[in-house]
Amino acid sequence: MTPGRLAGGIAGGALVAVLALPVIALALSTTPDAIAAGLASPLFGPALALSLRTTLVSLGIIVLCGTPLAWWLATTPRRWGRAVEVVVELPIVMPPAVIGVALLYAFGRRGLFGPALSEAGISLPFTEAAVVVAQVVVAAPFFVQAAANAFREIDPDLLVVARTLGASPAGAFMRVAVPVAMPGLAVGASLAWARALGEFGATLLFAGNLGGRTRTMPLAIFTALERDVRVALVFALVLAAVAAALLLGLRLLGRRRVGP
Repeated sequence: MTPGRLAGGIAGGALVAVLALPVIALALSTTPDAIAAGLASPLFGPALALSLRTTLVSLGIIVLCGTPLAWWLATTPRRWGRAVEVVVELPIVMPPAVIGVALLYAFGRRGLFGPALSEAGISLPFTEAAVVVAQVVVAAPFFVQAAANAFREIDPDLLVVARTLGASPAGAFMRVAVPVAMPGLAVGASLAWARALGEFGATLLFAGNLGGRTRTMPLAIFTALERDVRVALVFALVLAAVAAALLLGLRLLGRRRVGP
């Protein structure tokens, strides 16, 4: 082995260790009795139910609205698509705390749209709906990006054939484009769900940390750390297990997409 390859191997191994050791430490830091006690905590059930409920609603909104947007980004002229794509991907690089503050100033009582919402009898901040909004904002870019890439890989001739056989543009989209791009759409949906499930900063600032109302699993971990570290570790392990399951699902989808 050459010195360059050896140095690269050492550097790569060090990075793998930095990535793996926290997960290993988390797994080794608890016991079956502690896990049972954590799962019995009054924080666990409501937080898990709220996380599952809000993330599924968020995912439904993201897929319903993000799929046609991704198709438009994949087929529109680049000068328009590039501008919209920058706006869509901006939440990926913005700190979650910044997103939370921005949501407050957009939809808060004194925000840009706050008076109009108040006149309609809608109070968005510090509600379950605010949790959904925060999750949609931070997670939607992951789905739209993956879906747009999947649509760009579709052979245009397939759509031409569908139109020749009498399909409308909407029919060709639903019957040809969506089924062909389905593996990529599923990957994007999984990524978006994982991001929504782990959302913390924007939710805390825009929706608060109200038990039974806006306290999702990440916020429950934050709350448990102030009371009992062992309970927080169990909550963290649950989220880590969900993340591992999502990652395994993504790997299986990727293999199915590539083929045997």
